[in-house]
Amino acid sequence: MGKKRNLVVAQSGGPTPVINSSLRGIIETARDWQAIGTVYGAWHGIEGVLKEELLDLSAQGAEEVALLRYTPSAGSVGTCRYKLKSHQNEDFDRVIEIFRAHDIGYLLYIGGNDSMDTANKIAQLAQKHGLDLVAVGVPKTIDNDVGDSQFKLIDHTPGYGSVARYWMHKVQTANEENMGSCPADPVLVLQAMGRKIGFIPAAARLADPDREMPLQIYLAESPCSLAQLAENVNEQLRRSGRCIVVISEGFDVGNLGEVKDSFGHTSFSSSQTTVCQAVVNYLNQTGLAVKGAARGNVAGTDQRHSMAYASTVDLDEAYRLGQKAVELAAAGLSGFMATILREPGAIYNVRYDKVPLPEVANSERTFPADWIATNGYDVTDDFIRYAKPLTGSEMLSLPVIDGRQRLTRFKPIFAEKKLSHYIPQADRK
Repeated sequence: MGKKRNLVVAQSGGPTPVINSSLRGIIETARDWQAIGTVYGAWHGIEGVLKEELLDLSAQGAEEVALLRYTPSAGSVGTCRYKLKSHQNEDFDRVIEIFRAHDIGYLLYIGGNDSMDTANKIAQLAQKHGLDLVAVGVPKTIDNDVGDSQFKLIDHTPGYGSVARYWMHKVQTANEENMGSCPADPVLVLQAMGRKIGFIPAAARLADPDREMPLQIYLAESPCSLAQLAENVNEQLRRSGRCIVVISEGFDVGNLGEVKDSFGHTSFSSSQTTVCQAVVNYLNQTGLAVKGAARGNVAGTDQRHSMAYASTVDLDEAYRLGQKAVELAAAGLSGFMATILREPGAIYNVRYDKVPLPEVANSERTFPADWIATNGYDVTDDFIRYAKPLTGSEMLSLPVIDGRQRLTRFKPIFAEKKLSHYIPQADRK
């Protein structure tokens, strides 16, 4: 039997309700593989690697690891938005030094498009420097934008099913409010995440698959102007007396003074003005077809950390992808991402496989144009059939002590530092 090598798992980008379920799958599965030694969590992603902050996950209690299923977001090991850019040679060299110093033979990177790119770059760098390192990607993103539009690389990403479930319930309850308050507030505008892709706002249709609500959905891809939106809303008001509008944060209403993160992505929740407020203002200024005013509701990061709405299907699949990633790593299959693919047939069923990292690194799926309704403000039944199985049929039961949710709390047991202090290149002034 060969020498055991240690494993580092890192997370990057925005969290999801089920990201810790993948982490749990990795920790628990790695214990059963003789080739894998200690499992470390890079504290706040690749920044933790650069700073040599490696949390010993093998030293944590089994109960705390199991509770990861019910612990949202990424607080247990942290995430980051630090991008390893091609010119940052010192950062790349530092990663190799850290891995050598701590006998790291496996890197599992949980994340979206950019994270898969980082994992791919590190895999290539390790090979170039003669480091025996197996790098495997573990997909996650609430946007469901990793992969290709034909769904051949991955059917859906963990995190999306739970956010879709969140919006299914949110629109149901918003409809109850709108029914009651419509004499004074006939229009309710709800803003959903989704910078450039419409999977999240599209999930609002799951609240009303039979199209009984006066619901209009505007994706970032919706072929519609602000003026046309107002006309659509007024037509709905004339028919129904009220209207619920779900709109993507990426819907084009003109310049909002967007804030960019280190990956160059627009961070709408950090902007001074929201798309929702711009739409509400426009509707009220141009006038509604009935008396009353439009109101708005902007959901924030709660979309990705509301554990009460987490899909049990999503949690199970995230766990299985973590397991699959360990299986690939232990088999020495470097340069791949663990993936989930839907089997054909009317009954929902999936299988777990692998795809080359270069094919998914910096990939960006688009929302299928034929899933957007011809009126431009709805989605088709094909989307409903795709998304509904991902949300599950039961509400998650959360562990509670004295009325408060019981969450994972790891002990701060870190690997002993062996190298000198280091400041990541992008953080230097």
